[in-house]
Amino acid sequence: MTSESLQGAGPPAQHPDEPHEGSIASRLNWLRAGVLGANDGIVSTAGIVVGVAGATDDRQAILIAGVAGLFAGALSMATGEYVSVSTQRDTERALLAKERRELRDEPEEELAELAYFYELKGLNPELAKQVAVELTARDALAAHAEVELGIDPDDLTNPWHAAWASMLAFTVGAILPLLTISLAGADTRLAVTVVSVMVALALTGFASARLGQAPPGRAVLRNVAGGLIAMAITYLIGLAVGSRIG
Repeated sequence: MTSESLQGAGPPAQHPDEPHEGSIASRLNWLRAGVLGANDGIVSTAGIVVGVAGATDDRQAILIAGVAGLFAGALSMATGEYVSVSTQRDTERALLAKERRELRDEPEEELAELAYFYELKGLNPELAKQVAVELTARDALAAHAEVELGIDPDDLTNPWHAAWASMLAFTVGAILPLLTISLAGADTRLAVTVVSVMVALALTGFASARLGQAPPGRAVLRNVAGGLIAMAITYLIGLAVGSRIG
């Protein structure tokens, strides 16, 4: 096929199961914050209420502990995500500022460096130089940021997005074990809570794997196993503390 026919052929067909639009980094950032927030909300709140239930049968004490854990955990997740992503964003901005200075003060060296990176990707020196020249003429900063730093200058990570996503996801996840253990009868509350938490963790593991286009089995197993271990440990601690206090 000639270059003329390629130019008139339009864009190539895209595979429906591969992301071609939007920023995959931004999508993964949201996914990471949301899934971690939901899992932490489910596991930490379940651990708290199951641990307190191991120490006492007082429904009010269990509810108070669960509500306190929900608010503390949600705020902690939001703060942690904001600080973490803000640090990442500051680092990205510093790297981009450094790249701007180098492009301004050493344009020839930067052009040669860009061509070298494309040679490392498998292009021959002449083609690598041509690609570097054309990309530099179009947007030198974007070209260098993508190849050298793996950063899109127009789509830096947003700490507020991560913070709100984590806080909301944590709250949604925490509500399930809190309501389950508060509303179920005294004889069945532990069993019902454990089962509901296992189901919820299986769903979040499956959803995260599907959204990330990964096999779901391992993610589901990790989530469920981690939740069961956490609840078992906190319940045993609650039993031990309750027996000593009693």
